[in-house]
Amino acid sequence: MAQDMAPLSIQRKSLHRELVDRLQPLIISGELAPGSKVPEKDLCTQFGVSRTPLREALKVLASDGLVRLEPNRGAWVTRVTVSEVEEVFPVLGALEALSGELACKNISDEEIDAVRALHEQMLESYQKRDLDSYFAINQKIHHAILLAARNDTLTTSCEALSLRMQRARYLANISDKRWFEAVQEHEKIMKFLAERNGKELGKTLLEHMDAKRVSVVRWLQAQEGAASEQV
Repeated sequence: MAQDMAPLSIQRKSLHRELVDRLQPLIISGELAPGSKVPEKDLCTQFGVSRTPLREALKVLASDGLVRLEPNRGAWVTRVTVSEVEEVFPVLGALEALSGELACKNISDEEIDAVRALHEQMLESYQKRDLDSYFAINQKIHHAILLAARNDTLTTSCEALSLRMQRARYLANISDKRWFEAVQEHEKIMKFLAERNGKELGKTLLEHMDAKRVSVVRWLQAQEGAASEQV
């Protein structure tokens, strides 16, 4: 971590929860790399906190599957594996499909307009080839549909699994071909949401998540193959 960064003060309100919110993006983006040791001292300096709230935050991240705690060795960023992706993505896809079906029954006109605005912003990011912005807006769209389902149990389950897979999607190099396909899929998602066609939206979301699964697995397998060649 950079040593010359000015401390970023954090408000006392649920300090460890605030730290969790700060650390998650570092892990998802790969700034804290998979397999690396979490630099606790540097993070304490960066955020202007003591070890106690940081370690409480790391316990939460461990329960989310983002870090691994080892006695007397500290915390380590977990690696994303093919088996994990193959296990989680089908479940996440089914939950996303259900959220789409329920959203079409419950979403308001104002919420559809809000999702459409996000969709237009995402298309602008795609045209600019701004992948970071594209991913951020993409997540907002999926979350807006999830909230429109009006089902707290579904929201909690979907958010937990989505968090585990976000970094897999973020770290995996997306090809131009796959990026174009993903945008086309989102065009269909927007169309069926606006029509409140729950059956077709659910089907499209399921297919969308499966296409992501295939893309991520291919990237992970390529990474594993490259690593084995270097041994």
